[in-house]
Amino acid sequence: MNDFFDNPQPSETATNGFLPKPVLYNEQQNQISKSITSILLYGLLFYFLFSKDLVYIAALLLIIIIHEMGHFIMMKIFNYQNLKIFFIPLLGAYTSGKKQVVTQLQLLLILIAGPLPGLIIGGILYFLNLKQPNDTLQMVSTTFIAINFFNLLPFYPLDGGRIIDTLFSKDNFIIRMVFTIISIICLVGIGILTQSFFLLIIPVLIGIELYNESKNEKVRQYLKTENIDFKVEYNDLNDKDYWLIRDCILFQFRKKYAIAEPGIYEYSVIEPVLTKHVISVLQTKVIYNINGIFKILSLLIYIALIVIPILIAIKQYNA
Repeated sequence: MNDFFDNPQPSETATNGFLPKPVLYNEQQNQISKSITSILLYGLLFYFLFSKDLVYIAALLLIIIIHEMGHFIMMKIFNYQNLKIFFIPLLGAYTSGKKQVVTQLQLLLILIAGPLPGLIIGGILYFLNLKQPNDTLQMVSTTFIAINFFNLLPFYPLDGGRIIDTLFSKDNFIIRMVFTIISIICLVGIGILTQSFFLLIIPVLIGIELYNESKNEKVRQYLKTENIDFKVEYNDLNDKDYWLIRDCILFQFRKKYAIAEPGIYEYSVIEPVLTKHVISVLQTKVIYNINGIFKILSLLIYIALIVIPILIAIKQYNA
């Protein structure tokens, strides 16, 4: 997603009674410094709160970077724009980008490209450690496999959950919502059973995202009834549709944006926030091009990627 932004001034000429939408600018050059800062912050917080083992922290950061670079490179291959990688302190990282039309197969390959390299590297290191046992090598191997295995669990918003969503939901919000609720319950259970109570932050954040997305979906349903196209890039959104989508958001999120009034088409002091929200309502067009046989094959590959690390873990436990 683009980072922001230049506001048109109220003195600019209105089109059909609507002022020009805010103009975005690309901060791609700043993304590198932001990514590096987020990586350093992630490492420092992990050092002070969890472990002072610098080798382990370095391995952890390397594993996450390789994971996210897998997503990044595949998105680059499929011509995504405004790509960025950002580390969320203590929780993980994400790669984001923008593309107006994407196929189901492209989405699937992007998702698999994250955990697959880490599992391959972890597997290679595992077999090297069998031939020449080394504590550091074993730690790195185990961490590579464990992190990428966890990411493949079929819970939203992990890559595994997104893979299942991409294969079967077909942009059905109800199915996605039910699946997300099940994921929240499962992640809470995992956090409690493993006594990893810090992980409970993840389902809380997912719950907040689900609530906001459910309200965004109500906005989209209204836009459908008004024949307003929300499956466009922000740059292709006309001024009138920007302000009408903005109105819908203000009606749905009255408490959040109480400072701005719907129906008043003037720039607000919170316009940057509102414009970001408008962008979050816009959706990518997905072309569903995976047939039944390929879908089953993809599911079998996904299951294999989960089963193999489990077998390795069982073998290590019995060794």
